[in-house]
Amino acid sequence: MKRPRATSPPSFSTTVKPPLTPPVTPILKQKLHRTGTPKWFPLKLTHTELTLPLTFPTGQTFRWKQTGAIQYSGTIGPHLVSLRQRPGDDTVSYCVHCSTSPKSAELALLDFLNAEISLAELWSDFSKKDPRFGELAKHLRGARVLRQDPLECLIQFLCSSNNNIGRITKMVDFVSSLGVHLADIDGFEFYQFPSLDQLSKVSEEEFRKAGFGYRAKYITGTVNALQAKPGGGDEWLLSLRKLDLQEAVSALCTLPGVGPKVAACIALFSLDQHSAIPVDTHVWQIATNYLLPDLAGAKLTPKLHSRVAEAFVSKYGEYAGWAQTLLFIAELPAQKTLLQSFSLPINKLDNSAEDNETSCDTTKP
Repeated sequence: MKRPRATSPPSFSTTVKPPLTPPVTPILKQKLHRTGTPKWFPLKLTHTELTLPLTFPTGQTFRWKQTGAIQYSGTIGPHLVSLRQRPGDDTVSYCVHCSTSPKSAELALLDFLNAEISLAELWSDFSKKDPRFGELAKHLRGARVLRQDPLECLIQFLCSSNNNIGRITKMVDFVSSLGVHLADIDGFEFYQFPSLDQLSKVSEEEFRKAGFGYRAKYITGTVNALQAKPGGGDEWLLSLRKLDLQEAVSALCTLPGVGPKVAACIALFSLDQHSAIPVDTHVWQIATNYLLPDLAGAKLTPKLHSRVAEAFVSKYGEYAGWAQTLLFIAELPAQKTLLQSFSLPINKLDNSAEDNETSCDTTKP
């Protein structure tokens, strides 16, 4: 669990720790280089293209940790990196703590951040289609959709089912600890996400003892299902990026514990399915307030999920999932307070569970 953040600069330890039990397999023919004192470099993304607090703590991933005032650290494959923003600095900076090579780490980071997609162009397009979006976007610039490793994203959202942020984070931290330890930053331990082979060595009972409850059978069942895929589970998951959205969602729903809502999250955050709309109660309220007012007061049913998704795509186009992500972020407590200070018209949702929200709303208090 995250300890209280120190006021001093983040500390960095390169101590290599022994593997936790259950045992893990060694990293495959990778020579990791630890850089010691980190050197910071500018990333080719300005704050209008990437705002860290609007991207990392918004429920897309549970593996990145806040290690500074506006600094987040995490792993991308074998690379351990940090991103930071400073007041008055228009650019985002990054440093590489541990990697197979600094250049490959930079390329992996840009890929992870979907850097080839211009938020400025998307926001301009969305604002023309929706003046309210334009007003929100003026104050919430830089909210990006990440491009995560599909296996990593899948396992995280299996942990998120009917759960709260604190427990999800503990579960994801446990799963992460099954991988290769890379280094510590500011008291946080960082690991390369475990492979399918490493995950397969943990039994359902061991996951249950770690506090996963009924989700334990979903994780072990999904790992077994992926290992049985021709060509391997990793390749099968990556192949879903080449399918249309409905085919990808249907394929994901064949895995234990994956329903349409979780499948849409995985599709949006890891499979290049930019029009995927994870339909939850909060997205439903946004839709009935602004896109489908004729359904206001109705109860969200599985039959209406597709209608909500279609309404978002009809309004915002093939990148509707990015628009929905910003509208969701606008409803988070911290952002609501900010927007209210600008007297912007925002949807007043029930705040009873907002402290436990994820961008898929798979949680409950």
